[in-house]
Amino acid sequence: MKTSSATSLVTAAQMRAIEKAAIDSGAVTGGALMERAGRAVVDAIFAHWPKLAQVPGRAIVLCGPGNNGGDGYVIARLLQEWGWEVAVFAWGDPAHLSGDAAVQYALWAAMGTIQPLPVAALPDPRGGVIVDALFGTGLTRGLAPDLVQAILTQLGGQAFDQWHRVAVDIPSGLCADSGRVLVDAAGQAAGFRADLTVTFHAQKPGHLLDRGADFCGDVVVGDIGLDRQGRAGQGDVALVGPPLAGEIAKQGGHKYDHGHALMLSGGQGCSGAARLAARGALRVGAGLVTVAAPAAAMAECAAQLTAIMLRQCDGDTDLAALLDDSRIGALCLGPGLGQGRARDLVPVALASGRGVVLDADALSVYAGQPDALFSMLHPDTILTPHDGEFARLFPDLAEMLARPAARGPAFSKIDATRAAAKRAGCIVLLKGRDTVIADPAGDCVVHAAIGPRAVPWLATAGSGDVLAGMITGLLARGLPPMQAAKAAVWLHAEAALCFGPGLIAEDLPEVLPQLLRRIADEGVG
Repeated sequence: MKTSSATSLVTAAQMRAIEKAAIDSGAVTGGALMERAGRAVVDAIFAHWPKLAQVPGRAIVLCGPGNNGGDGYVIARLLQEWGWEVAVFAWGDPAHLSGDAAVQYALWAAMGTIQPLPVAALPDPRGGVIVDALFGTGLTRGLAPDLVQAILTQLGGQAFDQWHRVAVDIPSGLCADSGRVLVDAAGQAAGFRADLTVTFHAQKPGHLLDRGADFCGDVVVGDIGLDRQGRAGQGDVALVGPPLAGEIAKQGGHKYDHGHALMLSGGQGCSGAARLAARGALRVGAGLVTVAAPAAAMAECAAQLTAIMLRQCDGDTDLAALLDDSRIGALCLGPGLGQGRARDLVPVALASGRGVVLDADALSVYAGQPDALFSMLHPDTILTPHDGEFARLFPDLAEMLARPAARGPAFSKIDATRAAAKRAGCIVLLKGRDTVIADPAGDCVVHAAIGPRAVPWLATAGSGDVLAGMITGLLARGLPPMQAAKAAVWLHAEAALCFGPGLIAEDLPEVLPQLLRRIADEGVG
């Protein structure tokens, strides 16, 4: 089958508009799109489980009351034509279908039977494929748990383990725009858990965000012949890919031509995080990196640092003096800094107008008084909170993310990060396996460490400190803030993938040389 190489995500509304524009232009009919979608699902099933293409099997296809159900009837027909034993179950009265979905229902009805949902029990064909074509991206309300139970748990107990579960476009129950599981009127949430999700034209945000990875399984994007350049409306969200080789390659020159990054350290016994950040900045290509530590921590830093320089900085006056050196291009404050030092040093760093990365203590110190921080920020600042730090600075946005999602499209991590960046007036990088980066103008990208890019071993102490240092190093080299954040997030995850399980934070910078060499040799990006 053909798969899409698109690097943008589209919302459910955008997808409907793209399809409508194609149909209105006369380039394609709705029936042809439905036929292509059904065939893309069948092709994906056979590609994902090649043995299923060799011997006809058994399938249950669950069809809903809209176009997703129409796709299901196409799938049922194609599988039966392939020689499969197919049982179709419909939610709602198929006689009420209209348009292309009604046409596909009629084609299937001429070939096989349709049983209503919910049912007391579904047949147990001793393993096979169950296809969820119930609601897809058009779902705006939660599924009742008893419906999901009737569909999923009454398949013969342990026999359910033998099933391959496939979702059409997005698993039913999941919001396509947010990846959140919608709740029903009673506040209960339920959804179809797929092994494989086949979507069309482009991935949807819900495949990547929040619970998307838990419910979607592997995601395949089927090409159904829509214009790849076409986009509906503004506000597209891009996927973070590998940086261009030219963005991160060092091309001769003096060390100062590649930037000087300054890392502010915590006190005695708390300097490790700043040293990790410094190593990340140096390995990502900053020409010089300096750790600025208080007098009490100088000895422990000196015992650990060689290529990284060391300067004493006991407070705001010392930092201001260090910043008299105009060659310092970017600063990192927060990792292991301590809230007392953060309160003293953050205003001086921001007042310098240089690129600044604020993480950890440099964010948490402003809990309860975020406006005091926002009033000092400038466009060359990057905030890198995890969920807890985000909630301290943006409690209302965090509360909206935590609130049960009663209707779709639900408030998403993209919505929250965009709103935070606009409020703060700078780049916000909200960390997680679904990292979202946004700028004040609304430009937004997503990096999802899921599927083939899943790196659970990255959840280790100090990995975020290395990321903050990598961003700072790229800022010091002159990359614009959004570009520096995107490149660092991708390199950070890719370094973890290269190393593999057993990773600790100290390993991340040491993998960067081979990774940067690979990018240069292959021209990645």
